[in-house]
Amino acid sequence: MSLYGVLRSGVSGMNAQSNKLGTVAENIQNSSTTGYKRASTEFSSLILPSSEGNYNSGSVTSRVRYTIADQGPIAYTTSPSDLAISGNGFFVVTDPGGSPYLTRAGNFVKDGRTGNLVNAYGFTLMGYKLGSGAVNPSLNSLDGVEPVNMSSFAMQASGSTKGTFKGNLPDGAPVVALPAVSKQSSLQVYDKVGNPIKIDIALSKISDTQWSISVANGSSADPLTGTTSMTLTFDADGQLTGPSVLNFGIPGGEPFALDMAGMTQLAGEYNVTGEANGNAPSAVKDVEFASDGTVYAVYEDGTRVGAYRIPLANVSSPDNLSPRAGNVYETTAQSGGYQVGFPEMSGFGSIASGALEGSNVDIGTELTAMIEAQTSYTANSKVFQTGSELLDVLMNLKR
Repeated sequence: MSLYGVLRSGVSGMNAQSNKLGTVAENIQNSSTTGYKRASTEFSSLILPSSEGNYNSGSVTSRVRYTIADQGPIAYTTSPSDLAISGNGFFVVTDPGGSPYLTRAGNFVKDGRTGNLVNAYGFTLMGYKLGSGAVNPSLNSLDGVEPVNMSSFAMQASGSTKGTFKGNLPDGAPVVALPAVSKQSSLQVYDKVGNPIKIDIALSKISDTQWSISVANGSSADPLTGTTSMTLTFDADGQLTGPSVLNFGIPGGEPFALDMAGMTQLAGEYNVTGEANGNAPSAVKDVEFASDGTVYAVYEDGTRVGAYRIPLANVSSPDNLSPRAGNVYETTAQSGGYQVGFPEMSGFGSIASGALEGSNVDIGTELTAMIEAQTSYTANSKVFQTGSELLDVLMNLKR
């Protein structure tokens, strides 16, 4: 074995162990970084051809690998926009230039300037905007995703379209001649822009088994349109028979269906309840994230409206993704292309709101690896030092 080979082996070993110490230092620095995945250095021998009487020393090559597929611990927080993935998949995010990346770092907050959800590294969370139809993402493409924007949740009002009016009409009430009224109630509904309208409901007992019901606009002189009255007929057991839905139009609103299927005529007090859909103008009070990735806008009146659905993306070999600054990854030829789906679908994990995935670094393991690398580095430096001393002896002999 030549002295040159000895020196080369020593230098190669020191360089390899220096790389290992570098990954250990990176891991320790990021042991508290959200979604960070541990780096490790793997070694392989580089063997040179040798003859029977002369050994040519090779060297050591090193490669840095990331354990991206390993799940980190889940820790719960007080912020509902903190998101953690339990299982397979990555959040789809973009940088300020619009380039897509994958990440497990779900510490998202609302950007006060744009209204987008961005994580601590400035990457914007992407999702599919929900409309009237179902969202069908491309299985191998990120086409159609857009920034999840909290400012897009504006005030909303919805017109009433249906309601119920049910309860008991007293069997012992005296029969009256129209237009006399036996009992009266009211129901509040809303037009298309959220104006409240009171619907007056008049009930008149016109025979032993029949009641006449009529509705009128109790808020203004604008009349209701369509059918505004009908007759309710009851059998001998006091149960409603025949038609039970009154269809009419609300001024400035939608066609409205008042369902009275739950009405009875029994020997009891007049006791009725009613409700209707629709709401007055209401602002967004909160945002909720479901485990299936649906983002709901919660309004002041309690209404929950699905606004976005967050997809998850995965690749065939996550450990071969290429890490980039900001705790994000991009695909490579070795990792394979995007596989896109929604949380809780086959092959994808679920999303937990108010939680973060921690680093998968174990400090004890890293300290052990650091001691091993330091010992190997010292041993290789001794090899280099010995070779250098032998080289000095050889040079002195030539003199």
